[in-house]
Amino acid sequence: MALPKKRTSRSKRGMRRSHDRVAAPNTVYCQCKEATLPHRICSSCGVYKGEQRLIVREADAAK
Repeated sequence: MALPKKRTSRSKRGMRRSHDRVAAPNTVYCQCKEATLPHRICSSCGVYKGEQRLIVREADAAK
């Protein structure tokens, strides 16, 4: 099995790993000012694309 001849420097290692991070999820803001994931029904008010799609109870909205 092949072995590296020289040790990889911290700079080269960091440059290689610069793309390995976990991307932050994209968020959009509903008309109720709540952050949600795109293309999903808002969990706090039940609205999707300006239409009421889900009936949210008051007890569930208080979470």
